[in-house]
Amino acid sequence: MFKKILLAYDGSEGANRALDAGLKLAQLHRAELWALTVQEGVPRFSATVDEVQEEQAFANQHTLEVLDAARTRAREGGFDLQTMKRLGHPAQTIIQVAGEGDFDLILVGHSGLSGVWAKFLGTTAEKVSRHAPCSVLIVR
Repeated sequence: MFKKILLAYDGSEGANRALDAGLKLAQLHRAELWALTVQEGVPRFSATVDEVQEEQAFANQHTLEVLDAARTRAREGGFDLQTMKRLGHPAQTIIQVAGEGDFDLILVGHSGLSGVWAKFLGTTAEKVSRHAPCSVLIVR
């Protein structure tokens, strides 16, 4: 049923539950499993160039560590996880990548790292489920 699965992965507890579900589904359906981490753009505050570059370097390093942890976890389960990093708005980027990559299923954790703002703006999971070009599984 599913041949290509996209996991929205931010390293949170919810994303780790989605990773576990993705590994099981990929094995069951003999599907490709891809993990996508979306890094938002440069900070939206006034700062020196050095401060912006330092913040960007920290974000890049964190993203690499998050994806490496997901690959390691998948490898321990005997699975090869493909990973990718994109810049942009999380929900919009997940939806765009899913469409461009012809994914059959998007996996998202119910709660990620969005914190307080999610209560006001809606969660990434909700936005993805409303606009995705394919099936979406929100893992709790």
